[in-house]
Amino acid sequence: MGNPALVDPATIRETATEAWIWGSALLANYRTMYPQAVDDADPRFVGGFGVFRHYPNPFTPADVDLVAPSADTPYSCAWLDLRAEPWVLEVPATERYYVLAVHDLDTSYVGFIGSRTTGQAAGRYLIAGPHFTGDARAGFDGVLRADTELVGILGRTYLAGPQDLPALRELQAQYSLRPLSAHLGTEPPPAAPEPHWPVWRDDEVLETLEFFVLLDFLLGFFPVLPAEADLRSRLAELGVGAGDFESAALPLDVRAAMLRGIADGRARLAAEAAKGLESTAWFGTRAQLGSDYLARAVGAQQGRYGLPVEEIWSTDWLADDQGNRPLDAAEGRYTLDFPAGQLPPARFLWSVTMYRLPDRLLAVNPAGRYSIGDRTPGLVYGEDGSLSLVLQHERPAEPDRAANWLPAPAGPFTVVLRVYGPEPPVLDGRWQLPQLNLRD
Repeated sequence: MGNPALVDPATIRETATEAWIWGSALLANYRTMYPQAVDDADPRFVGGFGVFRHYPNPFTPADVDLVAPSADTPYSCAWLDLRAEPWVLEVPATERYYVLAVHDLDTSYVGFIGSRTTGQAAGRYLIAGPHFTGDARAGFDGVLRADTELVGILGRTYLAGPQDLPALRELQAQYSLRPLSAHLGTEPPPAAPEPHWPVWRDDEVLETLEFFVLLDFLLGFFPVLPAEADLRSRLAELGVGAGDFESAALPLDVRAAMLRGIADGRARLAAEAAKGLESTAWFGTRAQLGSDYLARAVGAQQGRYGLPVEEIWSTDWLADDQGNRPLDAAEGRYTLDFPAGQLPPARFLWSVTMYRLPDRLLAVNPAGRYSIGDRTPGLVYGEDGSLSLVLQHERPAEPDRAANWLPAPAGPFTVVLRVYGPEPPVLDGRWQLPQLNLRD
């Protein structure tokens, strides 16, 4: 470790800014991992590492673990510690849409197992950490090699409706995880030492030097990658990365420069998020994201664990067709209008989900309807095949409009369109987005 006092304050500030943007996805991920895999007193605890927790029911407003959750595909989640040995993931054959996405500690995706990538047949896959050197080829349908020693799995499985719940639960129960040694029937390796997990307290950690305390801990599970070697070296000069960072031991001017860097990073993230850009650049594999750490940070903040566009393409609306008025169902009624021949081209399915703002969570409504799409029974189409979805707080009086009603909160909202398995016209821009129109 270098001497932070010898580093120029401006350099410290810039390093802190870059590190805050780069590391915010790691902390966002830890914010979810800690209650699910570490804190056994938390109701969100899944049972530790190597255990699936399935959510057989669609998300409701009571579910707040994820930002902008999908209401079409109930989740399955698990966390793996790959330090001692790899894990084996097995899936059954199924005709329904599903995806099990494996992500590194910084939310970059390691790989995908599911309908689009590996097909509908049963399969067995090895998930290995960065230090695994064994022979992983024989007996597996695929190998996913992580860059970090802690990884998460977030699965999505399509649910057709309440009547489909028993079949969904049966399928989810067949997603299985085992250590490689248990799969092979061999003696397990020595267990990795139990870390002293920092308690996740609240989001205020992102505004203080406590951010770097947590980042220092998490970097112990994250070997240095070539593309990030320079930043990691500069962080090491500030004492971050060795596992013993103490902000109180730093000189006052160093702490002040780091705090200014945190403020700069937060401002850059807020400015980028305020642009309202499509989420196509926010999510993907490490190769897809490259060095665009700001986009990754926005994704971790706006829709943690969103999927890359080739899996699920999504976009949202924050303003009406006039483009200058935020959506607010307390002040107006809206329609989302798909012209004839312009329904979303989807290989699997598409849906529109309503979220309250600013937290981007599902909104309570008396109908209990949180999304609407091509699998929704009873939708009323125009004679020419067009479709108009009704977005308003109160239930429409007309039966046709009520059938197409997606209830909105009595206040600010946004809607997200998801296309599962988007066809080429969606990905290359030939398909035109429908207009969201203010009706009164």
